[in-house]
Amino acid sequence: MPAFRQVGEKQLPQEVVFMAWSPKRDLIALANRAGEVLLHRLANFQRVWSLPPNENTGKEVTTLAWRPDGKILAFGLTDTKRIILCDVEKPESLHSFSVDSSITYMHWMEVTEESSVLTSFYNAEDESNLLLPKLPALPKNYSTTAKIFSEEKSDEIMKLLGDARLNALVLGGSCGFIEIYAYGMFKIATVTGVAGSCRGLCLSSDLKSLSVITEIRDSSDSEAEITYFQLDTSLLSSYLPEVTRMARKFTHISTLLQYIKLSLTCMCEAWEEILMQMDSRLTKFVQEKNTTTSVQDEFMQLLLWGKASLELQALLMNQLTVKGLKKLGQSIESSYSSIQKLVISHLQSGSEALLYHLSELKGMALWKQKYESLGLDASGIEEAITAVGSFILKANELLQVIDSSMKNFKAFFRWLYVAMLRMSEDHVLPELNKMTQKDITFVADFLTEHFNEAPELYSRKGKYFNVERVGQYLKDEDDDLVSPPNTEGNQWFNFLKNTTHLKESPLLFPHYPEKSLHFVKRQMEGIIDQCLLKPADVIGKSVHQAFCMSLYKTSQSEDSTPQLFKLPFLWNDKTSNIHYVLFTMLEDSISKIYILRRHTDTSRSVSNGILAVEFGNFLSNSIHESSDSRCYSCLDAHFYDDETVTVVLKESMEQEGKERVLAQLPLSSVYTDEDQDRELIWDSARRLDEQSGEIPTCTVILENQWRVLENMKAQYVSVNGIRKVSCVLSSNLRHVRVFEMDVEDDGEAEEEEEEETTQTAAGEPDELNQSADNQDNVCGASAEELPDETEERESSLDP
Repeated sequence: MPAFRQVGEKQLPQEVVFMAWSPKRDLIALANRAGEVLLHRLANFQRVWSLPPNENTGKEVTTLAWRPDGKILAFGLTDTKRIILCDVEKPESLHSFSVDSSITYMHWMEVTEESSVLTSFYNAEDESNLLLPKLPALPKNYSTTAKIFSEEKSDEIMKLLGDARLNALVLGGSCGFIEIYAYGMFKIATVTGVAGSCRGLCLSSDLKSLSVITEIRDSSDSEAEITYFQLDTSLLSSYLPEVTRMARKFTHISTLLQYIKLSLTCMCEAWEEILMQMDSRLTKFVQEKNTTTSVQDEFMQLLLWGKASLELQALLMNQLTVKGLKKLGQSIESSYSSIQKLVISHLQSGSEALLYHLSELKGMALWKQKYESLGLDASGIEEAITAVGSFILKANELLQVIDSSMKNFKAFFRWLYVAMLRMSEDHVLPELNKMTQKDITFVADFLTEHFNEAPELYSRKGKYFNVERVGQYLKDEDDDLVSPPNTEGNQWFNFLKNTTHLKESPLLFPHYPEKSLHFVKRQMEGIIDQCLLKPADVIGKSVHQAFCMSLYKTSQSEDSTPQLFKLPFLWNDKTSNIHYVLFTMLEDSISKIYILRRHTDTSRSVSNGILAVEFGNFLSNSIHESSDSRCYSCLDAHFYDDETVTVVLKESMEQEGKERVLAQLPLSSVYTDEDQDRELIWDSARRLDEQSGEIPTCTVILENQWRVLENMKAQYVSVNGIRKVSCVLSSNLRHVRVFEMDVEDDGEAEEEEEEETTQTAAGEPDELNQSADNQDNVCGASAEELPDETEERESSLDP
């Protein structure tokens, strides 16, 4: 009876470069050579969604990592050096940020350390929910937000916050690049002092230690040296409550910046190009007219005397037209109303919430006993508060411009509509024909201010007029506003101008009358980012090397293998606070599996040591043959849980017909009381592979926890001990098999499967419960994938 039950198998059209199981659901994420990120379900390996490569984000996915709650998937792109955070329910980016290096490995962990202070923080309701109004959901009727948000709700951006319990995304890249991001968003440490390109990372759950595996290569054609570093991160563990509070606050700030960015993008989308029609038509009129009369005078004559020149009549009746004027008026009213609502309900709400969290952060920074050691700087936060204040002022200025523009255009279009009806000798309704002296003065003032020809504007923008004043605020450019607001006669501005000591007052936010809203927003983001950098530098400098060991050199033949599938593999035992390193070194065609242990408390030497494990001939009937019965090499190994290692084995003397084996290795069969006494005293001046003969070796004969992988040249494995599943990948990187690992008998397995199916149907979102057919249609599956799906349903995959 096979030990594990096969539940899925598939031939994939593209080579897989990385795979990672969700920690909370029966979902596995894959990245392939085409740059796609795919999400598959355990049952029959159905595809849930796919995210194709994108020119804006990047096309070369190098690594994946799940947030511990399983709601966010992170992936790194080497060509654009960007990290994308994606919602598990929809293949769209929720948040992204750039890094300074190509990312080669990611690890997302959750802090399990408990204390009374932390427990009260985790359980307490966030005060901001009590003091601040709930942020309005972003509208779904814009293409920017429609791509991100589902049909039912549009507040997915707040999912970035996740649970209050601290989690950290650790990034490793080339040239010793290592950064730690709290909640996957706020950089809390930039680690230096590690050489080589990162091959593996593991931050302990108590935040005391960071284990790193790097590949050090002197030149492109030389052999690479695999080295293990253990770094002391005790500052993070010592100030865990403070780090958690600070990181949580910064994550709120990062989420609000993303909310403001999306709100502003929706505003830009609400502003339509049709609003520029008046400017372009008037510019064309100037270029084509033969008279010397200015455009302003032409319209003034029409206003005062009710008569227009032949050229102006041709412009109004043939180019603009009565119908076009009505459409333009409706577009302006609709567009301005939408922008006005977005500013009031979203931009101002988000900015005020941002101001609140920054003020709270400033209060934390002033508590120097707690937060000074973490690099929290009150002066930098004060600058960020000032920048947010300037952004709020600019948003209010835009509201004033919208309000006055709506009044001006309404009066202007009403007058022009009546004038054009008279030109065409159409009937004018009596209610439209009434125009007071006040209305005439209002339109005259509008013409005087907005219809002046500006030759210098033509050289800048290719037009002579800037009648439409709102669009300039939404342009993402560094140029000054074409038509800044007129502040002449404003008593407050005059008062500030004449009172010199008020100019430097920290109570007054600086005003940038010449700049667009986009410019002030970018300036605000830059200042906030700058104030977030100092803690990362301070904490990063506190991290120091506690242990370093050169393990072995790699052979040139391995270069074609995807780097992320190669051993070593790192694991953190949360219960006993021990780092494990699994790796192999080729010796006489036999690959033993080596297990290196290091305690996360770098000041302790207990539990530190190394053992080699070789596998006896457990397929043979005569198990107890001789000491030379070891005949299995380890191809891949991953920790299944704290007590078990999942391995892929092959016969050392491989011949035709020899099968690969998937097996579970209990650590209890490796670590006995006798083995713990045999510690290796290694020579730090030599590589470990040069001392391999002195490493204590344990020969293991597996009894029943193994399964022969028939008709498959298995090479790699990805496991999830929480969900009790594994995924085996072939050496050609296209053939996968999925197994349930803890199955005792068929009857019990079927019952468990029925229960799980019922729970899944009840508890998971509809999007994740669609069939593979529907999902492939939604995601635009290629033609070559569809036969695979059909074959999969038709063929029998019983173990």
